Amino acid sequence: MKPVPMQQGNPIKIAILAMGGQGGGVLADWIVDMAEHAGWWAQTTSVPGVAQRTGATIYYLELLPESDVQRAGRQPALALMPTPGDVDLVVAAELMEGGRAIQRGLVTPERTVLLTSSHRSYAVSEKSAPGNGIADPNKVLEAGRAAAKRFLCFDLQALADRAGSVISASLFGAVAGSGALPFAREDFEATVRRAGLGVDASLRAFALGFESAAQAPAQPAPIDLERPVPALPDVAANPRTQALLDAIKRDFPACAQPMLAVGARRQIEFQDLAYARDYLRHMKAIRDLDAAHGGEGQQWALTCAAARYVATAMAYDDVIRVADLKTRGTRFDRVREEVGARPDQLVYTTEFMHPRLEEICGTLPAGLGRWLEGSKAFGGFVARRLGHGRRMQSGTLGGFLMLYALAGMRRFRRGTLRHQAEAAGLRQWLDLIAKLAPRDYALAVEAVNCRRLVKGYSDTHVRGGGKYRQLIAAAEQLAGRPDAAATLRALRDTALANEKCGPMERQLAEKLAA
Repeated sequence: MKPVPMQQGNPIKIAILAMGGQGGGVLADWIVDMAEHAGWWAQTTSVPGVAQRTGATIYYLELLPESDVQRAGRQPALALMPTPGDVDLVVAAELMEGGRAIQRGLVTPERTVLLTSSHRSYAVSEKSAPGNGIADPNKVLEAGRAAAKRFLCFDLQALADRAGSVISASLFGAVAGSGALPFAREDFEATVRRAGLGVDASLRAFALGFESAAQAPAQPAPIDLERPVPALPDVAANPRTQALLDAIKRDFPACAQPMLAVGARRQIEFQDLAYARDYLRHMKAIRDLDAAHGGEGQQWALTCAAARYVATAMAYDDVIRVADLKTRGTRFDRVREEVGARPDQLVYTTEFMHPRLEEICGTLPAGLGRWLEGSKAFGGFVARRLGHGRRMQSGTLGGFLMLYALAGMRRFRRGTLRHQAEAAGLRQWLDLIAKLAPRDYALAVEAVNCRRLVKGYSDTHVRGGGKYRQLIAAAEQLAGRPDAAATLRALRDTALANEKCGPMERQLAEKLAA
């Protein structure tokens, strides 16, 4: 890729958008160092974002050859911030930050090369949405194709991971491979070597980024958003679970088998082998119900939907499960990897714990938990001591042992107040499905899918559970109407799109009044 020509007297203007930890400052410093060693004038400034995913830090650079400075006879006056419509190269360390650059007007079809990684770091609003709040990445690709003179987009984070480095190194290589700057590859590599830290890994990532940019198509292809169906294993990993796998293959339609295998595995992880047998027993009853009411002609829609949501209903998120997840070795390894800790460094993770009265009582034996839940004195004590939450370090001996002891309580889970409540809710839901399927198969499927609203723990679980119970009650009220399934589906979509219950409740009132 040949470097782009530049007009005399005009600085090259570069905007780099990166979040904390992505090395945007390192990338900017590398470009400045390379330019200065080549005899150019270079300036960099930064405008920090408001928060980690409210807005990335923008690093702005201007580069000017020494020959142009000498010709002008004075020191150049370089800008401190990018101006819409006046940027030559935009580098984004994450796809949606590339979209933000387009929104700001920094990308123009007359002059701007847009280079962005295709991977995603989800915003808080995307993670906290009741439904699927993840923004469509292909919308950004469409905008980039229309807005940029040249658009390069591929997964630079994956390239960095492959090389055992960080994304700033693969971004630097992609900038070199794009030919957007009038410097040779040797100039870029010499800059990395001068930095002196993690040189070998950085050069590996640089090379991967360079090759990907040099071979990139004129326009990036759409991102495939299809989720692959999990493969059904041929043989169980543990001989004790082989009987479960054999039952899945023998008793259930092929379209439901992969999800059933995942569901059974989750029950074993959540509780034990007997709990997984209970899951398959519930699913066998639903499969029989499905077969009796035309399921084969409906591609076993009821069984396939239930395979997923019965599994999540049985493996609910309680205090015991949260403690188990927080004390797993894989979690500590992931945290170390995310913060880039060296083998000889200690990493302490601070957990924010905010258990409510219901969660504390739910972890106790049913009788004791129910009694304490109704005690004003105990409720006041919990509010005073835990009302504002607590912070603890799970990497210390005391913090780890506390969480580990909580995780070990899963052997007593079946006797807890929370499990009794969840089991009663599960029976009520399964009874409703059995009642609806003979009358309205499609409505029964939609009633199964309503379970999607129940997720998480604490306040998230309370909000989703409240909407779910209203929808289940609505399903009984709608039974017998020709548009019952479509109406329940629309109500569920409204509930997933809005954090509050109001829009769904108003829509339900209108439907029932019609």
